[in-house]
Amino acid sequence: MPRIEALLAARQFVVPQRSGDYLYFISDLNGRLSLYRMLLTGSVPEPLLPPDIALQTPHHMGGKSFVVLAEYNQIVVMIDKDGDENYQPLRIPLTGGFPEPIFGEQFVGMQTNLSKLDPNTGIGYLNVASRLRPELSCYQINVLTGTSILLYQGPDGPFYATSAPDQQTILTVDAYGIGDAVIYRQQLGSTERSVVFGTPMDQRTTPIEPNGMGFGEWVNDNVALVSTSLFDDCYSLALLSLDGSQSLDAVTIEGLVHTGQGEFDRLLHLTEQRFLIGYNIDGCSWCYEAELDLVGKRMLVTKVLVGQAPLDNGVLESIDYDEASDSFALSFSTAIAPTQIYTIKPNQELQQHTNERVLGIPVEHLAAGEDASFNSHDGLRISARLYRPAPALGYEGPRPLVYYIHGGPQGQERPDFAWFSMPLIQFLTLKGFAVFVPNVRGSSGYGFKYMNHVTHDWGGQDRLDHVHAMTKVLVNDPLIDIKRTGVMGRSYGGFMTLTLLGRHPELWRAGIDMFGPYDLHTFSARVPETWKKYMATQVGDPVTEQDFLAERSPKTYIHNLACPLLVTQGANDPRVIERESSEVVHELQALGKNVDYLLFSDEGHDVLKYANKVTCYNRITDFFSQHL
Repeated sequence: MPRIEALLAARQFVVPQRSGDYLYFISDLNGRLSLYRMLLTGSVPEPLLPPDIALQTPHHMGGKSFVVLAEYNQIVVMIDKDGDENYQPLRIPLTGGFPEPIFGEQFVGMQTNLSKLDPNTGIGYLNVASRLRPELSCYQINVLTGTSILLYQGPDGPFYATSAPDQQTILTVDAYGIGDAVIYRQQLGSTERSVVFGTPMDQRTTPIEPNGMGFGEWVNDNVALVSTSLFDDCYSLALLSLDGSQSLDAVTIEGLVHTGQGEFDRLLHLTEQRFLIGYNIDGCSWCYEAELDLVGKRMLVTKVLVGQAPLDNGVLESIDYDEASDSFALSFSTAIAPTQIYTIKPNQELQQHTNERVLGIPVEHLAAGEDASFNSHDGLRISARLYRPAPALGYEGPRPLVYYIHGGPQGQERPDFAWFSMPLIQFLTLKGFAVFVPNVRGSSGYGFKYMNHVTHDWGGQDRLDHVHAMTKVLVNDPLIDIKRTGVMGRSYGGFMTLTLLGRHPELWRAGIDMFGPYDLHTFSARVPETWKKYMATQVGDPVTEQDFLAERSPKTYIHNLACPLLVTQGANDPRVIERESSEVVHELQALGKNVDYLLFSDEGHDVLKYANKVTCYNRITDFFSQHL
């Protein structure tokens, strides 16, 4: 029988950066994510951090994991403690060593995210969130001198957006909710900010249409290039005037070769008017190099970097540009192929630098997945994939089903071997299960309106999408034994799992909740202070909407649970704290329900360490094997 160790033998290689003759990257070569480097020409990876330090998965971070400053013989690396997400900027020598704080005790106990760091000057920007107050700050930092300058501080931002090459003019963003952003301009040394685009909250007299403003890049002193949903619900580029006139001009993108449904999701300035742009199409990545025609307000594609073979039908985990060599370093994976590091030279020559593979499992035994999209109860198209056991495995008859729900809710399940779910999905199919993975309303990847469906409606129409899939779609598949279905999910997916188990108990034979909110009132009160205002608008206000939160909370219906439940939790989770999970376990035990609890003392809002992964994946598959 296959073992999970065979899948986990394929180590992760993520966020590669090229600098000089070396590739620097994060990998779990030692059983936990750490920092390494190897020669471009090939060499055994050199560890750069002590083996007891574990880095956070880049999927969870709101900024850069590390930046190499080769000219100054150092690397800046962001480190938390066993998943508490209080990232701190630390310094190690270029050849590795023991991390030292760059700013002393200044940011201890806070979450800092490194938005940008210029490797040539050591100047960058930190977004800082207090854990004690609803207070966000943005700093310009100099990692060479260990000094910082506070740009602004407030409850809704600022978040760094982009800056002039001389770092004297900075654009920051205040965010009131998903897609509701105000962009400001500020001169270094002044605490005054001027509005560039949007309407500050204290100036609003009527509701404001969300603008979907996202990432941006400086073009010149007059304009910035930004992403927005104002011209295209699936996002597009626009030129934003910086003179305060609130002028925004659409930029057309010419020369795209992909087809399908998805979103514009990546923008990176390269040199002069050269940019990198990216798309998430049906969950798969496309990436282009393009030239900005500023006068014609056009972006002209010049090269396809990702999306065509061999970098096709998968997910671009990250891509980094090295100006000195005019080359790219990237990490890419698919549903059946682990993450690999590649470089792309100026002539587009592609070189693969790693050769990770699962151990002893033929590729024909893995599940590539198939499109299983459907129209929901109100006609809305729901994107979904179905992973069945590969024919080569020889399973016969209808298969038991694991119904898997992603987190977020503004997340998306993609064919990404670097993410927790894909090795699990493969392990389940190897064990004979089919796995259904829907991206119901509220998911990212399908446009702003689709994502916004779940705002202030957790457990509403999104829940009905799942019920429709179970009762009207999957029930008609002759290769699925719908009577042997288990449901599981992580984070928001855990919330939805508990909701479905309590409100639709007849559909499930087993359930697994991974760090899911249980009582929306206590959950909203326990999130980090800087999240509370956002959660009040997205989920519900715990002060003024107590009845609504009770109506939508799994706690209200959990007594209806009619099947075994496994709850998994990290003790250091700052998003869904451990008490949320322990309380559901204790309440169900008091009711005499069949519930088990798997708690990891050295994890946060994920399961990242090798030994814990082995335990977690085995418990999940054994649980479903026993009860389905």
